Amino acid sequence: MGHRKKSAPRRGSLAFLPRGRASRHIGRIRYWPTVENGPVPLGFAGYKAGMTHIFYVDNFKGSPNYGKEIFKAATVLETPPMRVCAVRVYEKTYDGLKALTEVWSKDLPKDMERKFTLPKEPKFEDNIERLNEYLDRISEVRIIAATQPRLASVPKKKPDVMEIKIGGGSIEEQLKYADTVFGKELTVSNVFKEGSFVDVISITKGKGFQGPVKRFGIKILPHKSRKTKRGVAAIGPWHPARIVYTVPRPGQMGYFHRVEYNKRILKIGSDGSEITPEGGFVRYGLVRGNYVLIEGSVPGPVKRLVKLRYPARPPIPKMMEPLKITYVSLASKQR
Repeated sequence: MGHRKKSAPRRGSLAFLPRGRASRHIGRIRYWPTVENGPVPLGFAGYKAGMTHIFYVDNFKGSPNYGKEIFKAATVLETPPMRVCAVRVYEKTYDGLKALTEVWSKDLPKDMERKFTLPKEPKFEDNIERLNEYLDRISEVRIIAATQPRLASVPKKKPDVMEIKIGGGSIEEQLKYADTVFGKELTVSNVFKEGSFVDVISITKGKGFQGPVKRFGIKILPHKSRKTKRGVAAIGPWHPARIVYTVPRPGQMGYFHRVEYNKRILKIGSDGSEITPEGGFVRYGLVRGNYVLIEGSVPGPVKRLVKLRYPARPPIPKMMEPLKITYVSLASKQR
């Protein structure tokens, strides 16, 4: 028998390169989709509380389990109301969108001083009528909203601030909607509906500097191997005379920026005791107010800020219907 060449699938996906640490612990939304329904904020933010499991009746007609009760894991996000602090408008230029002007509300949360150094005589306003002067130049309308971590069970006071684009309708309609929420609180039920799909943006759990066995899943070499066991046998050929990026090497693992598409909202509630286990979620505590139950897992550890966005690649409309949940587990997930 002749020599048979050994072949095996590569270890570690190349879809997540470069494997470098995220610059911040808050995810960044780089794209806002277009929607047909009339002016509505396209995003929201919440804090990851933990996971549980539920039973619900499958309502997808193409599924073999249609009409049956199925089991699913679910993630609980605590979503206290966000305060709309400002409205910012953008104009389209030859090299992309540029901020045109903005209007800040007089009724800012007290904790905003922990986030920004406010000027001694800030030019705050009661409404956004001034923005109508730029109506012919405005391309996008976005609100600047701040979370209220004091209303959640996270050990922080400083709010997290994010821009949320207002989608749907004309620019005039978007400005009118922005005026109705300017300086007021925005709840998650004003943005999303039960049964709809969202994209989840977050930073994954950090695991520090790890070797290629844990980082890429390569095999451990025999004990007689030269120099190393927990590494690849050859890091590359003579030519090209360099180490190519596809070779599994040690480095940062986790704390990556990730976007997960089309996560279904199973439930939106205002009473956290409905889904909080006895004694609270492990390493988080009690969910006291508004919450969102999302099907499956969500990137990041508990207490991390998770951003939700209207789906960039929405699935078929048949699936975007409220679900009939029959059971929500309140058992503690202590390991």
